[in-house]
Amino acid sequence: MHRSHPSISRRKHLMKEMMEDDYALPTENQQIARVISSRGNNLHEVETAKVEEENFLVSMPNKFRKSMWVKRGDFLLIEPIEEGDKVKAEICKILTPEHVKEYTKAGIWPDKFTKKPAQEELSSQNQDDSDFEDDLLPNTNRPVNQESSDEEEDEETSSDED
Repeated sequence: MHRSHPSISRRKHLMKEMMEDDYALPTENQQIARVISSRGNNLHEVETAKVEEENFLVSMPNKFRKSMWVKRGDFLLIEPIEEGDKVKAEICKILTPEHVKEYTKAGIWPDKFTKKPAQEELSSQNQDDSDFEDDLLPNTNRPVNQESSDEEEDEETSSDED
């Protein structure tokens, strides 16, 4: 009989729990936060929708460690903890795009975290694209094509002779 490694079965159950989520709305003491940066040691700096509140650290519980990852820009459902000065909350749930849709439908998604309308995004992206090419530096990982620079020099010398 083949037995699987305990971390594999734990990850399997976490993923199953996440996929079969009933999209329950947050309770009164839970709040939605966005990850700003990872501080290491399973700590993440987050911002909440409240403007007057400063960014603070949240900890990742043991059940999520080594099986679930969060990156900058991800949304979390956090619950405050009493102990600790710097770490003020613990992650309850990592929110997926489906969670965002459900919370927006329910009217509890913070305005601070809503995306721009698609048309505004496209117009701002088009403006950025025109400036983008001007800001590019030459790629130093590619060898410079010597033939094209030699041809340009030949053209310059032939025009000088005329």
